[in-house]
Amino acid sequence: MKKVLVTGANGFVGSHVLMELTAHGAEDDVLPIAACRDAGRLPAGYKGEVRCGDLRNRDDLGSLLEGVDAVVHAASWSSLWGNDGESRERFLVPSLDLLQACVMRGVGRFLFVSTTSASGPRAMGDPFAPAMKPGFWPHLANIGRIEAAMQEVAKRGITCVNLRCGLFAGERYGLGLLPILLPRLKTHLVPWIQGGSTGMPIIDGQDIGRAFRCAVRAEGLSGYESFNIVGPEIPTVRTVIDFLHAEFGCPRPHFSVPFPAGYAFAWLMEKMDPLVPWEPLVVRSIIHLLEETHADNAAATERLGYVPQVDWRTAIRRQVAEMAWRQRRPMPMAMPVH
Repeated sequence: MKKVLVTGANGFVGSHVLMELTAHGAEDDVLPIAACRDAGRLPAGYKGEVRCGDLRNRDDLGSLLEGVDAVVHAASWSSLWGNDGESRERFLVPSLDLLQACVMRGVGRFLFVSTTSASGPRAMGDPFAPAMKPGFWPHLANIGRIEAAMQEVAKRGITCVNLRCGLFAGERYGLGLLPILLPRLKTHLVPWIQGGSTGMPIIDGQDIGRAFRCAVRAEGLSGYESFNIVGPEIPTVRTVIDFLHAEFGCPRPHFSVPFPAGYAFAWLMEKMDPLVPWEPLVVRSIIHLLEETHADNAAATERLGYVPQVDWRTAIRRQVAEMAWRQRRPMPMAMPVH
């Protein structure tokens, strides 16, 4: 039986992957193992093996990886802007240490959750395109560094599978575009960017879990592999906001600006941050997330057998329902995802 360690098992991606692997463990001949710092925060109903540890403590890596055949690395510390030092300390360095420990211990497969927005707008449709390392978004830059490290260690025998997922939505969210965007729409100050004409590749947590299950069990993978992972349909930004307006009463933007103006305005908001007691209305990473990704599931369906099932409207309804009781104030742009 293949033992699969899921890091960040308390977080959005990790919890969905863990429960998907658990639901199909017997038929897949897979034994999922939850890796986390607090077993009390694991998804309700999980009864499998738990290994508690902190990825920032290199001494914990040995016990976490003991006898493991594959690792799904879903642990992260996310921030939509700034926090360079924390992103490096809490996300980049532990991820690189874990990757090297997997190589040294002979783990056969390392799977990582990335984003369809990793590369520049002109190359986003290609999941193998080099990731950006923008100074305005340290978290995305660190994702790019981890992807580059995976490509290097894949030359040493370990199979590294990179899943560039769309915009997260659904239950058990940690940090996402929707919880950031909704309160800002209510200010009536957020404009359309490019008329809302670009695609918004929303993906529900359950489909992310399905994608990782497919990647864990897929045969014929070797070296460095990368796939775009999105939902069954990619609506435009305007379609999504019109849905939010019709279903939840969120205001529509009242004017539109092109992307260059959007980036300039976001830059100004970032520069004003030290002078005001609240977070910026918009930052450049949010503008970047609204760029067209041109992502589709063709390669993931053909090679992994991934077929998404959750409509983007359902994903939004699930998330907004949870936000009604969980998010009592606007979500900050930096949040640890364990």
